[in-house]
Amino acid sequence: MEQSTCDLSDAYGEQARVLPPLFRNFGGKRRFQGPVVTVKCFEDNSRVKELVGTLGEGRVLVVDGGGSQRYALMGDMLAQQALGHGWAGVVIFGCVRDTAVLETLDLGIRALGVTPRRSLKNGEGQVNVPLEIAGTRCNPGDMLFADEDGVLLIDPAVLAAKKG
Repeated sequence: MEQSTCDLSDAYGEQARVLPPLFRNFGGKRRFQGPVVTVKCFEDNSRVKELVGTLGEGRVLVVDGGGSQRYALMGDMLAQQALGHGWAGVVIFGCVRDTAVLETLDLGIRALGVTPRRSLKNGEGQVNVPLEIAGTRCNPGDMLFADEDGVLLIDPAVLAAKKG
């Protein structure tokens, strides 16, 4: 990552939407960035499983699990699939599990916490819909930047205008 989230926040001000400092790092990669693909699901990781089985091409999967801490929306098997398919990272407004394995993977993984309970699998969830995570808007296609200081999102049109 070329610029830190602090530098990006300074440069883009309110155009850089910062996720609240609720997310803990669980992956072996602390710094990651990429265009966002969104999933909205509640305690059911069916859509997450589908997406990590597709080519990530450096994108970041942002999962709005409603903040539930009852079920894990990602564990070691899905994280390994995401890594193998070229996803840059995953940000989950919910929980993960298998953390001893997750921390060994060269994948960015942020989540609220940990639970040993696996997710429901009822085929529910929506893909590539706008999300509101803890009061912060997250749109499909936004650029997400994550490092030791936090996670922020910037509209790609704003990035292009600033560079131009």
